[in-house]
Amino acid sequence: MRLVGIDIGTLTCRLLVAEVNLPHGLKEIDADRRILRLGEGVDEHKRLSETAIDRVVEVLKEWRETTRSYTLDGIAVVATSAVRESKNRQDFLTRVKQEAGWDVEVLTGEEEARRTLLGIRFGLPESMGDFLGLDIGGGSTECILARKELPPQLISLDLGVVRLLEREFHHDPPTTQDLQNAEVFIDKELDKVAQTFREMPNISLVGTAGTITTLAAMAQGLKQYDRTQVHNYELSFLTVKKIENELISKTGRQRLSILGLEPGREFVIVAGTVILRRIMETFEFAACLVSDYGLREGILVDLALKLKGNT
Repeated sequence: MRLVGIDIGTLTCRLLVAEVNLPHGLKEIDADRRILRLGEGVDEHKRLSETAIDRVVEVLKEWRETTRSYTLDGIAVVATSAVRESKNRQDFLTRVKQEAGWDVEVLTGEEEARRTLLGIRFGLPESMGDFLGLDIGGGSTECILARKELPPQLISLDLGVVRLLEREFHHDPPTTQDLQNAEVFIDKELDKVAQTFREMPNISLVGTAGTITTLAAMAQGLKQYDRTQVHNYELSFLTVKKIENELISKTGRQRLSILGLEPGREFVIVAGTVILRRIMETFEFAACLVSDYGLREGILVDLALKLKGNT
């Protein structure tokens, strides 16, 4: 089946056109991603700004024209944390429908986690055992405990790179106090993970989404993002800590000289790296297996299952 999936995130919007052959085949036909910062200010004001809405709607209109050139079996457009938390989300959904012609499904945190797990699993080796799936987003972080022969456990945290940056990082470079405040905020959310999952013995950590894939690109010094180099790359705790130390010693402008860091992430990457480092410390993970597959791919897998009548 030739399908389109669009993920309207708090920081980034992603497009994927692919041929999906269940249970394990996905061939990318076209893809795009834009850092559009839809969720800027939402944590404080609980509203999407008109300028942010304008940015996203213009790109969706562009992608609408792009997808017209393909014969498609289905399309799914979803929105996550920023839209589900905003008081004026209906205004945004109406504009997207009127100007781009698409109905947008606003995912709950739990549904976002479920589809993220579908995407992660689709890209993992079949030999993969039990794991904690981690999706650090702009407004929320999804944690998914995936164990063989047991239903997955899902939790969505009010913890994301945009949210954390706006709340706790007030200096550039960040001060020691900024970092300490950020850790306090992170740890309060991670308490929910410990209470929900209780014990997580002998499991691996698998991470997806922009922060983690960017760290994998930075660890390898990639001049251009290459998903074949990033997917299934093992990111060690020591490497995460090393990159964090480099990031917090530089200003946003100085960080742009670091290979693997795309423009637009020079500030949020600090918040994302601290989140990942703190998760690895708290739950004693020595490494994180990086998945380039995540929510965007999970949207397509979910759609393919529905079209086949399996869900």
